Amino acid sequence: MIGIINYGAGNIFSLTAALDRQCISYEMVASAVDFDKYDHFIIPGVGHAGAAMRKLEESGMVDAIKAIDKPVLGICVGMQLMTEFSEEGNSTLLGIIPVKTLLFTNDLKVKVPHMGWNRVYTQSDNRLFKGIQDGSYFYFVHSYFIEFNSTFTVAFADYGLKFSAAFSKNNFYGVQFHPEKSGEAGEQLLKNFSEL
Repeated sequence: MIGIINYGAGNIFSLTAALDRQCISYEMVASAVDFDKYDHFIIPGVGHAGAAMRKLEESGMVDAIKAIDKPVLGICVGMQLMTEFSEEGNSTLLGIIPVKTLLFTNDLKVKVPHMGWNRVYTQSDNRLFKGIQDGSYFYFVHSYFIEFNSTFTVAFADYGLKFSAAFSKNNFYGVQFHPEKSGEAGEQLLKNFSEL
């Protein structure tokens, strides 16, 4: 059973619809006292990382999230929350993975936000991408990116620069794209996560 951490900053409907299509069972989690019921967790998120972090702090689940020893998947802003710091609102985040979330700047000469389909290339053999062809397209919507770091990046994309499209550290995983909006490849990734 997947616990979807519901702290008021997620696009929950498209995610639950994708999980339903894969027959993956889930429930919403709004309190740390319920964490023991689940064997996997997803942290969704859309919008502003700083605002999302404030909502997460208000939920009282921050310490419990950091202490989870079961597989955790952060999606989009949920991934950014796992980093140390975001330039969006100059926000201190969970600090689970020691990288930063940075703004796509004008000198990159790319349209911001990065919105639409882009190829994702795996950096390492990670079970999250099992059965997914390297260079598959995934759907992105973001103005801030997670810096590439060869220690933690498991897949990257290019948009004016090379950035971390997916990372992992121990039981924590994050994807900058939206697997729930990425067709077969995205649903395969969600299935892979549910089987970790």
